[in-house]
Amino acid sequence: RRGEMIEPAITGFLTGFSLILAIGAQNAFVLRQGLLRSNVLPLVLFCAISDAILIAAGVAGFGALMAQFPKLPLIMSLAGAAFLLVYGFMRFRAAWLGEYAMELAGEGLALGPALAVVFACTWLNPHVYLDTLGLVGAISTQYEGPAKVSFGVAAAAASFVFFFALGYGAGILAPIMQTPRNWRILDIAIGCEMWMIAFGLLLSLTQH
Repeated sequence: RRGEMIEPAITGFLTGFSLILAIGAQNAFVLRQGLLRSNVLPLVLFCAISDAILIAAGVAGFGALMAQFPKLPLIMSLAGAAFLLVYGFMRFRAAWLGEYAMELAGEGLALGPALAVVFACTWLNPHVYLDTLGLVGAISTQYEGPAKVSFGVAAAAASFVFFFALGYGAGILAPIMQTPRNWRILDIAIGCEMWMIAFGLLLSLTQH
């Protein structure tokens, strides 16, 4: 009986971990705050709990409900692309201005604004819904009963492991982020990544 629970748990953990491994707006923001060691715990908890809620919905079959609203993916994609373009612009602007006094002093955003940004990065990102409600939900259909629960719990656990490792692991790199040049490089890299994802979303819409 225990052996029947291990396989779906391993599959769930690896599936969940692989889906959130790529650096997106959410991960990039957590990385940045982690480098500053600023509000790390509430941010990683918010991201992990949000993922757990969406994974639970996906495993419960909520993805099928989304299929009943054909306009919803379009709306989410446009909103997500708009947010990514704005967030990317903000990072390019920060790199251009080069005003990193707060970063060099180890100061990040206050808790309220930080949670507002990570909320937008999480819940306005169409990839989150595609991955959790769609892909995780689809993979979970091969399991039933306790095995399905094991899959979902392990997939959610992967989010907790990833975000805590990202948020607190970033602090290890903090010593090398003591120059404006390195912060500028990070912001340019994040800006490029955000715009690439946004243009990818918009391009996918033109192909449908």
